[in-house]
Amino acid sequence: MGAKDLEEALEMGMDWSLREGYVWPEDKEHCEEYGRMLNADPNCVSTRAKRRGLPQLGTLGAGNHYAEIQVVDEIFDKFAASSMGIDQLGQIVVMIHCGSRGFGHQVATDALVQMEKAMKRDNILVNDRQLACARIHSKEGQDYLKGMAAAANFAWVNRSSMTFLTRQAFAKVFDSSPDDLDMHVIYDVSHNIAKMEEHLVDGKLKSLLVHRKGSTRAFPPHHPLIPVDFQLTGQPVLIGGTMGSCSYVLTGTEKGMQQTFGSTCHGAGRAWSRAKSRRNLDYQAVLDDLEKKGISIRVASPKLVMEEAPESYKDVTDVVNTCHAAGISKKAVKLRPIGVIKG
Repeated sequence: MGAKDLEEALEMGMDWSLREGYVWPEDKEHCEEYGRMLNADPNCVSTRAKRRGLPQLGTLGAGNHYAEIQVVDEIFDKFAASSMGIDQLGQIVVMIHCGSRGFGHQVATDALVQMEKAMKRDNILVNDRQLACARIHSKEGQDYLKGMAAAANFAWVNRSSMTFLTRQAFAKVFDSSPDDLDMHVIYDVSHNIAKMEEHLVDGKLKSLLVHRKGSTRAFPPHHPLIPVDFQLTGQPVLIGGTMGSCSYVLTGTEKGMQQTFGSTCHGAGRAWSRAKSRRNLDYQAVLDDLEKKGISIRVASPKLVMEEAPESYKDVTDVVNTCHAAGISKKAVKLRPIGVIKG
């Protein structure tokens, strides 16, 4: 991939992946924003960000990013599950959690500098530099939204590249084709993003810039921005657990639309910091525990084993049950890991 290809990918998102033959046409239908944010502008992104991103397309990255082979362990909503192509216990799925890599990180880092200047100019005060901001319709605000949209497009190209590689790997191992193996995309949804959306506020429909940081879009049945396949069930919501526990697929609800701007959790969240995990957990003990559970793991760095151990996170089932009980999303499927790759 060259610099020209990257520029096109930043602008086109999954349309670039489709043109290059990395995705099936129907993949886009099962993707938030159909895999492309139209306001993306590569000119609002620094050269440094592009240099960081160029060699990273098709890679997971570190931290809590992963690719997991999972087994359908429990079905709570048969109708919703069947709309996703999940119809039996023991069915195999693959879940990939990754984003815009160093490219997106640099977009945010660059924006912090510009927003700090804008805050001084506009007399905006915050308690933490990480909360740096700018007025939406200022030049800094608009430039950031265009750069962030390019990062979202990068992330969709990144995940679609890994979808392609996953399909090829399964086809090779099972001496079949991805189509015969029914390796369709259930859904692709973001969880660190800000987007203009229409929501009811005090009985009036308003355009809002909805920030979802550590949360996931969860639109209800009949919403115009979700695919035809999920119009009766609500949008699929992917909730990652830990490499030693489980993950979930939920669906969006009307109550969530009313109470949380169509948003729900995106995972359990950390119970221990990464430093505390490294201090308190033993590398081999974590591996042995995973092996006892029948889980195979491959990691890029040994420290990731401790940092991403099940003990490092809150109980994802408790979090999911809370969201389900609150009515902001609905449980559909529980997934159990059997093979884990950590970046």
